[in-house]
Amino acid sequence: MIISEGRNYIFVHIPKTGGTSMALALEAKAKADDIMLGDTPKARKRRRRVADVAAAGRLWKHSTLRDIVGLVPQSRIDAANVFTMVRNPWDRMVSYYHWLRAQSFDHPAVHRAQELEFSDFLRHPHISASLRAAPYGSYVITAAGDEHCALFVRLEHLDEDLPKLEALIGCKLGPFPHDNKSSRGDYRDFYSSADRALVTEIAAPDIARFHYQF
Repeated sequence: MIISEGRNYIFVHIPKTGGTSMALALEAKAKADDIMLGDTPKARKRRRRVADVAAAGRLWKHSTLRDIVGLVPQSRIDAANVFTMVRNPWDRMVSYYHWLRAQSFDHPAVHRAQELEFSDFLRHPHISASLRAAPYGSYVITAAGDEHCALFVRLEHLDEDLPKLEALIGCKLGPFPHDNKSSRGDYRDFYSSADRALVTEIAAPDIARFHYQF
């Protein structure tokens, strides 16, 4: 997450949507008082600024708008141009699974990804429930329960959506870095017809809202 008072925006980083590349592009043009929550170079350097802050939720790279109340006042959140990134859900699930398999920290999702094949991972009740409970819009819900997002940047349509973002924040971002690039190939190769149907059901709101197709 990046909170820029100088440019009046809040970037909400939804997991596995290309958000690290977005954070790198934004921090290349960062103002001195921008608040950065994450693991990019400038975010790490500025981590001390939020070390002792009491906020409504966890302050980390994937904080939601509800989490940061206390770090910044609600009035500032309400006035900001909020944006986030979204990604084809079938592609995102393959990325999430393989990212988990490469991790070493102690978390149930990590263990499940490392112990299960992709199909079984998708069908694990805890995994499917967690995904169903967190559609893209849930990350930009305010404490009052209202969605507050000026722009959803689609990873697959950056050429179309980046100019909209640059107009929104009043800043030219330049070349968009591609961090964490994968060499796995086509995500569709990982799916059986049943797995495809399962993600269609789990991510139905996002698929309908952003017109995604397999």
